[in-house]
Amino acid sequence: MSYKIVVDSCCELPENYKNDGRFQSVPLGLEVGDYVIQDDEGFNQKEFLQKVADYPQCPKSSCPSPEKYREAYHDEAEEVYAVTLSSHLSGSYNSAELGRSLYEEKYGPKKIHVVDSESASCGETQIVEKIVACKEAGLGFEETVKAVETFKRQMRTYFVLDNLETLRKNGRLSGVKALVATTLNIKPVMVGNWGVIEQKGQAIGINKALAKLADFIVGDVENPKERTLMITHCNCPERAQYMRRLMEKRASYRRVVIMDTAGVSSMYANDGGVIVTL
Repeated sequence: MSYKIVVDSCCELPENYKNDGRFQSVPLGLEVGDYVIQDDEGFNQKEFLQKVADYPQCPKSSCPSPEKYREAYHDEAEEVYAVTLSSHLSGSYNSAELGRSLYEEKYGPKKIHVVDSESASCGETQIVEKIVACKEAGLGFEETVKAVETFKRQMRTYFVLDNLETLRKNGRLSGVKALVATTLNIKPVMVGNWGVIEQKGQAIGINKALAKLADFIVGDVENPKERTLMITHCNCPERAQYMRRLMEKRASYRRVVIMDTAGVSSMYANDGGVIVTL
């Protein structure tokens, strides 16, 4: 059966998906004081990061409206899968679910499944690729939903950021009991635990924090050869490659994918942040 995948713009879609009609990104809004934009194909990361650096307060994001999702679902495809960033971090999942109800009220029943990624950024990308794999394997709608929800629970999301201020000021670090002093250059190693951000460890300096992150991942993740390692970076490709080398010294993976962050991920990761999922 034909299918369509709808994602919010926190998901970094690989280049080969961006011009494929089966995929659609629904943008979140970004606000840095008077600078208000949509997180779409016109996003300028360099300009945005400079605006954030110059702004004394906290940047904000706004989730897509339910109507935006409703219209994204309005397609000739027989099945629609929507993937959103964690419901603990954004209202995007609730909007996508409400959009499904609005669609059915207006257009009638349709096979639509909304996935709360309980992650963000390349965590959403992982789920997108799982959906594609299921459909290419010939799985039906219910089988795909079951496989994707199982995969989501097995996926792990980790990150090390140079700057946690956006997450802290937006109240996204409620699962972190104490944050270390940034003046000491101590970098927390963070993990997403069912969508809630927790601190797993810390190290002095970003490179040592990335090395500790690699150690944690190898200790946590089973069967790495069967998994795709995804690394998303915010304006730091060299750091992403360094993380890749650290990971490949410790284990082998089915595939490695490196991507730069789009708007929402750039806002939360901040300049220099690295996110890893597998």
